[in-house]
Amino acid sequence: MNFLFARRYFTSKKSTNAITLIAWISITAIIVGTAALIIVLSVFNGFEDLVKGLYADFYADIRVTPQTGKTLTLPSNQLEQLENIPGIAHYSLTAEEKALLVNGDNQSIVFVKGVDSNYTHINNIQSHMVRGSFTLGNAQKPQLIVGAGIENALGLDVEHSLYSLTLYMPNTHAGDMLSSEGLYAYNIVPAGTFMIQEDFDNKYVFTNLAFVKYMLNMLHNEYSAIEIKLSENVNSQAVQSKIQSLLGNTFIVQTRYQQNESLYTVMEVEKWVIYGILSIILIIAAFNMIGALTMLVLEKQKDIAVLKALGASDGLIQKIFLTEGFLLAIVGGGAGIILAILICFIQIKFHLIGLGGGTFIINYYPVKLVPADFVLVMITVLTIALLAAWFPAYKAGKQKLSLKS
Repeated sequence: MNFLFARRYFTSKKSTNAITLIAWISITAIIVGTAALIIVLSVFNGFEDLVKGLYADFYADIRVTPQTGKTLTLPSNQLEQLENIPGIAHYSLTAEEKALLVNGDNQSIVFVKGVDSNYTHINNIQSHMVRGSFTLGNAQKPQLIVGAGIENALGLDVEHSLYSLTLYMPNTHAGDMLSSEGLYAYNIVPAGTFMIQEDFDNKYVFTNLAFVKYMLNMLHNEYSAIEIKLSENVNSQAVQSKIQSLLGNTFIVQTRYQQNESLYTVMEVEKWVIYGILSIILIIAAFNMIGALTMLVLEKQKDIAVLKALGASDGLIQKIFLTEGFLLAIVGGGAGIILAILICFIQIKFHLIGLGGGTFIINYYPVKLVPADFVLVMITVLTIALLAAWFPAYKAGKQKLSLKS
């Protein structure tokens, strides 16, 4: 019954046009606030998906590193046991160290990562090659894959380079790193350039594992890390636990989330901050709703008196005006959702709004619609609307009115 009264009050002609105007202003504000929340959250979801995808193309599903020191030692039987753990599709052994890369008068500090032939099964780095090919060579004739940022810093043209680069790596057996014996130097040929994300492009170069182990004087069963690719639809935490049990507490076993925990945490916090800031728009809309419902209460004083004379309780009167607020929220929120879906669909289909600068991996704002966002926004709209409607509804229920003129 209270819904019927609320719908009647919403659609009926008012004695003062200002009441209708304020009601539609509040609905418009709800439409704008709802649409803005969904659009911005969807754009944020798009960027989050893009960044996570780029990191997934570089980081392994699970990474094993030593608890202390820079290297880990694994006997062959332990590697066989690791390979037989259910859920592990591939693993790659790596050796990594900081080095100096020189091209003529240009030089850059880099992280040299030696990888084996399984490395391309661990991640999707090959799909991000922009020049040359992912060719690592061998221990005698190593080849180098450089990040795009390093290529620019060195003034290098990978595909037309006439001279090899000079790679300086630390001599781990040297007593004094500052002496002439503190560094090994090796001329190495660039074979390709990758471009994923600045954090990687400005930092990493890749070559074959045997060469890096030779330069770092590593033993045959000594490595910097093990990177693991999991089978599809496998619980990463369950596999992580099995690996930890096998290798013991002298190793750190991390999932992809744990390898980038700070990044994922910051992105999650940013999303909630954006949600909180944009919710202020809806709170502002709530003030318009309070004004509209308060004026509607004044408009319907005689109706309220008649209802009370017929036996309506204060609670029923309050429910009628609360339902009126709920109706305004449903109309405004529903229209806002439809508008947001339409705008997002146009952006997904036609990429109308572009990113400035032209330096990002895509040239338009990415959008991803997530059903949970719609539920969250609609709950937010209804909650704010009902809280805004409570005060006018409470006053309407508590008014002492009489039919006498």
